[in-house]
Amino acid sequence: MATVTRSIGVLTRIRMPKALGFSKSQRTFDCKRSASFAAAAIAGTAASVSVEVPELNSTLEKNGKSSEYSDTLYNLACPICYKPFASRGDPQVTLASTIGSGVECYTCKKLYCQNETYLDLTIASGLEEYSETMPAATEIFRNPLVPFLYERGWRQSFIWGGFPGPEREFKMAQNYLKPATGGTIVDASCGSGLFSRLFARSGMYSHVVALDFSENMLRQCHEYIEQENIPKENLILVRADISRLPFVSNSIDGVHAGAALHCWPSPSAAVAEISRILRPGGIFVATTFIYDFITVPVFRALREFYIRATSNHLYLSERELEDLCRACGLVGFKCVRNGPFVMISVSKPGFAIFLSTVENYFMKEIKHRINIMIEKENTVIIVSEANVNAKIN
Repeated sequence: MATVTRSIGVLTRIRMPKALGFSKSQRTFDCKRSASFAAAAIAGTAASVSVEVPELNSTLEKNGKSSEYSDTLYNLACPICYKPFASRGDPQVTLASTIGSGVECYTCKKLYCQNETYLDLTIASGLEEYSETMPAATEIFRNPLVPFLYERGWRQSFIWGGFPGPEREFKMAQNYLKPATGGTIVDASCGSGLFSRLFARSGMYSHVVALDFSENMLRQCHEYIEQENIPKENLILVRADISRLPFVSNSIDGVHAGAALHCWPSPSAAVAEISRILRPGGIFVATTFIYDFITVPVFRALREFYIRATSNHLYLSERELEDLCRACGLVGFKCVRNGPFVMISVSKPGFAIFLSTVENYFMKEIKHRINIMIEKENTVIIVSEANVNAKIN
């Protein structure tokens, strides 16, 4: 009787049974890392299909260390050419090994600086003469006073805008981010690391990237990490432009952006970048302020005038947010609202198609191999019966 493997977890590899006649190279099928799945039962087979699903705790806690990816630059890429800094098989290139010297792109030879606090992966990293000034909504967070005040009253004031508070907000985000469990998550525009630290402490992700454009926000984040004794094995701080994310395409399992979207210089460019770096099936969760009256013609005209004059984007409406996500190739728009507060969730399509293709391929192969085995067995039985009859006669 067939043995059916049913598992729920992180799909990394499918191994076909040797009994079905698969060669060594054919038996193992490597899948995209940390693709979330529910393995379907395969009925009517004469042998079991083994699906390898590593336990999260064994990956993150074995020998007191994180997985092989947690301290490598595997998912990080040059923001100019988008080529990865390191490959899966290059264990020598780690974050610890690059402190002080920085990271060099092997393709375009650009050198990116790194200090003991964060890795600077902005295009202007290391430049002495050239500098850029962002819109006021971005620049204000580079002021040292704002990072100091952010968790000392600034963020708490968001309750007046309908925000449920950090703990409740985190649980809501976690619910949407379940498909990213065990994978790499980016806390975009992390600020002082309020949610980055919660993600790291949860132990649900193999790699947490706290990403922000503000140097002072990242320094404040690092200070909190030190004060709270948060393990750094699976948490890194990266300075980057939200419109030029330093990650390999299709490499990130989840992206979170808390109360940040309305501060981005170009929401469309940022969401397009998030869509690029997400794996098929990857999740994007964001909170922001939302005002539907902004779509009224008179207010829309005033907003457009304000944007042209200041280069700052005012709050979007729910319909505009959904339209923006759809334009960037993200689907399954969901939102939770409470006054001006909104939490949205969208995903990158393609994972269902991937699983369907894998399932169809292996189902056809398995049925074909089983038919061959049955034919061989029937032949043996027929021959045996003929021999017995011959002996009797």
